[in-house]
Amino acid sequence: MASSPSVLLSSPPPTAKDGSRFIDSNYLQKQSHVPANFKWPEEDAASAQEELNAPVVDLEGFFNGDVVATENAAKLIRSSCLRHGFFQVTNHRVDADLIQLAYDHVDDFFNLPIEEKIKVQRRPGSPYGYSGAHMDRFSSNLPWKETFSFAFQDGPEKTVADYFKFTISKDFEQTGLVYQKYSEAMHSLSLSIMELLAIGLGVDRMLYREFFEDAVSIMRTNLYPTCQEPNLSLGTGPHCDPNALTILHQDLVGGLDVFVDNKWHKVRPVLGALVINIGDVFAALSNGIYRSCLHRAAVNSHKERRSLVFFMCPRADKV
Repeated sequence: MASSPSVLLSSPPPTAKDGSRFIDSNYLQKQSHVPANFKWPEEDAASAQEELNAPVVDLEGFFNGDVVATENAAKLIRSSCLRHGFFQVTNHRVDADLIQLAYDHVDDFFNLPIEEKIKVQRRPGSPYGYSGAHMDRFSSNLPWKETFSFAFQDGPEKTVADYFKFTISKDFEQTGLVYQKYSEAMHSLSLSIMELLAIGLGVDRMLYREFFEDAVSIMRTNLYPTCQEPNLSLGTGPHCDPNALTILHQDLVGGLDVFVDNKWHKVRPVLGALVINIGDVFAALSNGIYRSCLHRAAVNSHKERRSLVFFMCPRADKV
C-alpha cells in the first residue's frame, strides 16, 4: 500500500501498521480548527443564501400508467433539465424501510476502526473502495468526508452481496444483501427516469431505457462529520458528475448546493424524496440540450450528514 501524500495537519492522524497515515470522520470531528489542507478558496466555500428552484415530481401517475400525469411529470423534468439538471421525485417506489436499513449499515461500516476500513481502501485509478478525505489522491483542498464505493450491474449474479461478504468479511454479509437490494431498486428507478427524460426530449420513450439496461453503475455511501469552521471547508468540492444520471438520498441535515446564475443555491431536503441530477454523459446524449451543473456538499458544525448516491453509468464499451 502506497503512503499518503504529506499533509499539514494540526495534530497527527492515525498511522497504519505500514506507516501510512489515514484520516476518517472520528479524527476530523475532533479538530477545533480546519487544518490547512482542508481549507478551500473563499469563492468555492462561500455559503449558499438562496434555495434552488428544483421541482418535486410525483411519480405515482407515471407508475400507474396515467398518460396525463406522465406528460406533466416529463414537462416538469424537462424544465429543470434545461436550466440546471436537478429535480426531486416522490412516490418513487423505493421502500422507506430499505432506505433506513441502508443508512443503518452505513453507520456499521464507518464506525469500524480505521485499520479495518483501510483493508478495502480504494486503489489508484479505481472508483471502488474506501476513501478517507481522498488523502490517497490529493494533498490540498481535501474534502471533509469519508466514502465507500462499490460497483453494481443488474443480473443474476449478486455482485454487491458477494463484494461485502468476500472483500470485507463474512460479518458484512447482511450489509451486502441490503445494498444489493438498494442498488437494484436504484437501477430500476433510473430506467424509469430515462423514460421520462426521453418523453421530455421528444424521442422514442424506450431509447434511453434500452441504452442503459446493461449499465455498470457505482453505489456510494458518504459520511460528512461536523466541522467547527464550516465556512472554511467543504464536504465535496464543486464538480459536475461525469456519469449519466445520479440519484441521491440525503438525510434531513441538508448540504447539497447547486451553482446556477453565478451563485450557489441550496437544495432543500424533502422528506421521502430522492434528488435526481443529470451528469455529463446524458448531457452529451441530449446533444447539450440538458444541463450537467456544478454542485458541491457543504458541512456544518451542528450535526454530521450522511448520504446514499447511485451513479448510473453506461457499460464501459458502450458506443
